[in-house]
Amino acid sequence: MIVESFAGLAALASLKTLISILLAICLSAATGFRVSVPFLLISLVSDLGHLNLPDNTEWLASDQAVVLFAVTAVLEVVGYYIPWFDHALDFVSTPLAMLAGTVITAAVAPDMNPLIQWTLAIAMGGGTAGLTKSLLNIFRVGSTVISGGLTNPVLATVELIGAMMLTLLAITVPVAGGILVLLLLPYAFYRIWSFLFSSKLQLEIETKLQAS
Repeated sequence: MIVESFAGLAALASLKTLISILLAICLSAATGFRVSVPFLLISLVSDLGHLNLPDNTEWLASDQAVVLFAVTAVLEVVGYYIPWFDHALDFVSTPLAMLAGTVITAAVAPDMNPLIQWTLAIAMGGGTAGLTKSLLNIFRVGSTVISGGLTNPVLATVELIGAMMLTLLAITVPVAGGILVLLLLPYAFYRIWSFLFSSKLQLEIETKLQAS
């Protein structure tokens, strides 16, 4: 009877950990779409009492945090609708997205050893956000090359909707959101690898042509 009770508690703990991991993956991907929007929504939901955060990240649920994230979200969203400035934002927001993915993963992670918590946050949260953000950067470069930047506002709108939808999905059905992101990550890795390889190959060809 005691063994069965311990087994049940272990299964429950494992399920809770799995849900937390999938929640973190989904939120990390959302920061790749927009850095500030997931933090704003998480802060609002937590402030309203619909999401419990670990003790060391309760500051996210403060009124001051809500105001701060609201201001930064507005500035970020508007900035992506300014021609050519969106590329400058990509340059700045890519490392910020990785940092945000790390922080937000640590924020929703279950109680564990801090070393393990932050190691997982960097590898899982930062990595997911970095892949997502890099993929969107490639899309924006392609949009600029094809349309001269005319379609970039459309992409900016899609990114904003994506950030909001992934965050809400993570809060309401984290398992579905996490699995969806996990299914999309291989595609992101493939596109990024192909882009880097083709760019390197093109540079080598141009170098050889110039040398000859």
